[in-house]
Amino acid sequence: MSLGNQMIMFEEEHRQIQVACDLLQKASNAIAVLVVGKDGQEIARSGETAHLDVTSLSSLFAGNVAATGAIAKLLQEKEFSGQFHEGEKTSIHISLVATRAILIVVFDQRSSLGLVRLRVKKAAETLTAAFDSAVRKQSQGGAKTQVFGEITDEDIDNLFNE
Repeated sequence: MSLGNQMIMFEEEHRQIQVACDLLQKASNAIAVLVVGKDGQEIARSGETAHLDVTSLSSLFAGNVAATGAIAKLLQEKEFSGQFHEGEKTSIHISLVATRAILIVVFDQRSSLGLVRLRVKKAAETLTAAFDSAVRKQSQGGAKTQVFGEITDEDIDNLFNE
């Protein structure tokens, strides 16, 4: 799934992830849903995100998950796969998906933690399947095909002859 430390996302799997986010946001009556790589890079978003600084939030959520992972190790746990933060107006449910990504659901009083957890469980299955598919494609050389398949010998000649 990664090239160096960079996550590779294929178009089909990205579409599946986006659809899963859209469905989760609606089914859980959440304000917003984010899928973020463990490196803090946004993968997908759904819902009311215009007012959110998604770039900063993505980095902070990734840091939060990394810190929680360190706490788990100190307590001799493999990991803590889920977190919940409750605010006066807004609550956040955070969960790891396929050990590769972070699923964040931002919700308010229009929803409940129980409903969010129920819907996250189903969405996580879909997201895991999409990430696993991308890993299989990359291991079969799909990344090379995707990245270099559109570049012709003429393109390379033109690049170096300018």
